[in-house]
Amino acid sequence: MDLFEYMRNTNREKEAPLAARMRPRTLDEVVGQEHIIGKDKLLYRAIKADKISSVIFYGPPGTGKTTLAKVIANTTSAEFTQINATVAGKKDMEDVVAKAKDVQGMYGKRTILFIDEIHRFNKSQQDYLLPFVEDGTVILIGATTENPYFEVNGALISRSIIFELKPIPKEAVKELLKKAVYDEERGMGSYRAEIDEEALDFLADISGGDARHALNAIELGIMTTERSTDGKIHITLEVAQECIQKRAVQYDKNGDNHYDTISAFIKSMRGSDPDAAVYYLARMLYAGESVTFIARRIMICASEDVGNADPQAIVVATNASLAVERIGMPEAQIILAQAAAYVACAPKSNASCVAIERAMAEVERSGNLPIPTHLQDAHYKGAAKLGHGIGYKYAHDYPNHYVEQQYLPYELKGNEFYEPTGNGYEQKIREHISRLKKEAKHE
Repeated sequence: MDLFEYMRNTNREKEAPLAARMRPRTLDEVVGQEHIIGKDKLLYRAIKADKISSVIFYGPPGTGKTTLAKVIANTTSAEFTQINATVAGKKDMEDVVAKAKDVQGMYGKRTILFIDEIHRFNKSQQDYLLPFVEDGTVILIGATTENPYFEVNGALISRSIIFELKPIPKEAVKELLKKAVYDEERGMGSYRAEIDEEALDFLADISGGDARHALNAIELGIMTTERSTDGKIHITLEVAQECIQKRAVQYDKNGDNHYDTISAFIKSMRGSDPDAAVYYLARMLYAGESVTFIARRIMICASEDVGNADPQAIVVATNASLAVERIGMPEAQIILAQAAAYVACAPKSNASCVAIERAMAEVERSGNLPIPTHLQDAHYKGAAKLGHGIGYKYAHDYPNHYVEQQYLPYELKGNEFYEPTGNGYEQKIREHISRLKKEAKHE
């Protein structure tokens, strides 16, 4: 590299966006992702030993997929080539493969091919890579925000190790933002800016684990905010809100407002007000509440407050919970809204909740009462000698598959724990049980 090329690269680096300048260069500079790059983890050991095999990095934007690829590029002795699947075509891959063969033949060096947004390649483009990944001509590093098991060729998946990256923890984002503001070498320290703690908290929280999103907001804030009388640029909460185009919602995930909002959300579903339920859902999502936490509350409400008045409510809520874990934000908000609206509009009954509360209270009061002998297990040698199972009436041998006999302990004869309401499907349950008992008495 000559002097002019060095100067061009240096100037280009200085003029690059803050998020690019702050990108970690070594494994030790990477924040978050300890579950895959902790010092005892496979990926860390493979990078350090320069023994990387084909991998696919999967995770939300701004979590470090490209960063890890760059760290590998800085660490490995292999040739490193990068293409982006949104603009690259088959000709680009042919050129990479041809060069990789030359490098391997002339210098005995491997070639790492980093493909950003690999899910954008169609099936034939992905198929083209297969033989060259398999024979080691190229070592593939793919990056995708989409679930690779759905979007990437199964044959490529089978030849790669999948690493899922998680949103960067809030505290790690805060440390990164502070470094970006005060670091003079790679950050914006030369601008003499200061950031308030509440602005830091807000940006780290609202970024949702996307470090690039938070860094872009910091850069915009410093570049567009006028200096104060003290000669410094002050990044306040108001500046942070303006730069990220979101208002700070008063919502401390560990504070009173958190519990007030989730309480209002649940009570709105219980009270059959879908508008209020979706509104409080939006407030929680806007403030960055965990979608899995919200999904759990919807499942609880579906059972506690809807119950058998609409048995489908728990089915909808449970499947919504599974779906949001698979899909993630922002689409998860649609699924949560559907589930919350369904539960809110469903007929209500807390009969199941009341039933278990009554039963638990009775067990606490009376303890382990003897189970009627005709209900006890009769499938072992000697059971008959003890009288176990003798006299049991098999319900399917009787009309309507029902026969009256004592199921509760004799001491609790006549007790009722579950009393179906007249709402929704529970009306049918109540009528069905009543009919069975009535017809059995006339047999």
